Amino acid sequence: MRSSLAPGVWFLRAFSRDSWFRGFILLITFFIYTCYHMSRKPISVVKSRLHHNCSGIIQPTNNTHSINDTTWCNWAPFDQSNYKELLGAVDNAFLVAYAIGMFISGIFGERLPLRYYLSAGMLLSGLFTALFGLGYFWNIHVLWYFVLVQICNGLAQTTGWPSVVACVGNWFGKGKRGLIMGIWNSHTSVGNILGSLIAGIWVDEQWGLSFIVPGIITAIMGLITFFFLIEYPEDVDCTPPQHHVESEDSQDLPEDSHSNRDSSLESAVTYSKEPGAQPAAISFFGALRIPGVIEFSLCLLFAKLVSYTFLYWLPLYIFNVVHFTAKEAGDLSTLFDVGGIIDVPVQLHWPEGDQHLHSLSSLTGRLVTTSVMLIISGALVNGPYALITTAVSADLGTHKSLKGNAKALSTVTAIIDGTGSIGAALGPLLAGLISPTGWNNVFYMLISADILACLLLCRLVYKEVLAWKSSLHRDRGYREI
Repeated sequence: MRSSLAPGVWFLRAFSRDSWFRGFILLITFFIYTCYHMSRKPISVVKSRLHHNCSGIIQPTNNTHSINDTTWCNWAPFDQSNYKELLGAVDNAFLVAYAIGMFISGIFGERLPLRYYLSAGMLLSGLFTALFGLGYFWNIHVLWYFVLVQICNGLAQTTGWPSVVACVGNWFGKGKRGLIMGIWNSHTSVGNILGSLIAGIWVDEQWGLSFIVPGIITAIMGLITFFFLIEYPEDVDCTPPQHHVESEDSQDLPEDSHSNRDSSLESAVTYSKEPGAQPAAISFFGALRIPGVIEFSLCLLFAKLVSYTFLYWLPLYIFNVVHFTAKEAGDLSTLFDVGGIIDVPVQLHWPEGDQHLHSLSSLTGRLVTTSVMLIISGALVNGPYALITTAVSADLGTHKSLKGNAKALSTVTAIIDGTGSIGAALGPLLAGLISPTGWNNVFYMLISADILACLLLCRLVYKEVLAWKSSLHRDRGYREI
């Protein structure tokens, strides 16, 4: 049974060429996940505002704090000496909930209409993001409020990734998926950059708006998703991609042509023999038996550990080490995400002012070095991370052993990204615990995680090298003949 057609799609049927609709799906899913990441970013920018040195700020006349109190302007409960641990707890409330919910989200994503699932998730995510910012205007100073909001937001955000990957997988076959998803996956970096820049507008004054505005934008995008997202090509009479259709010749292949491992995988997926019936959703353990799922999942764990440590702690690191303002630190941190975008021109806007220009001139050499290293680090960290979460997940989700069952894509994506999200939760947590001992120790931790991520891919790289050598020998043999 196909999903119901979105109301706003009827006027598009007159332009129902396959390429037009595929471009439209690519664009709308790009904006969808850009909004998801945009709503995650403000907390990293606002951290430096929740706790900073107040000695250079003039106290208001009605202030009852001591003149020597350097924490009077901080936001309780983050005005304590253990503020890094408290901020780490807020981060992990979101990330742990996200990691746990991701394993469940893929299962729901396969069984519910993606349009409804994504729309509800974006509306809820926008609501909880805004509620975090409303804590400023409601003058809330209890830790449990911010932790609870982050937990709810983490669960709501799990609706995003498996659903958008499954939707794109419904529309694009393997032949074009690598290039298309490589470009499409820049939504992560674009969302982070937008989130940093939007949050930076209000961070030095009314930091609550740094959350409320992205929350509203995300909720509006949820409504657009409800009216315009098209889940299947067949809903608008478009031709499905190749992996949706199983040729009769492939059904007549002898059982000997499949490996024992692929045969065991096929038994994990059941199909109805009735004409027009949809394949059943794959089981969790059936997805784990797909070759490469476990290795790439664990590799992504360490890759996301590094990426999310930068995502949540880089602005605070720049604020503490370079001594920029909260807005300037947030702007500079976007260079890490610029590095994750290939062939996309991004111009970083720096605020004007004699004081800012003076601070830049005194730090020119160091700033240039830092900027270059941030861009290179962003490219090297986000590149493999993006590849695993998009093209690799999609390829594994449409593995030949699944015999064209596209419903497995959401579960495979959820397993890989869910495992990676465990690393995303560990990274900021460890950064909060280790940073009081020195920022260098945080970077040693990140280096170790990168090494482990490389080691986990050694077996797969070895198999790829053997396959490459075998293909060279075959080509040489054909030329000799």
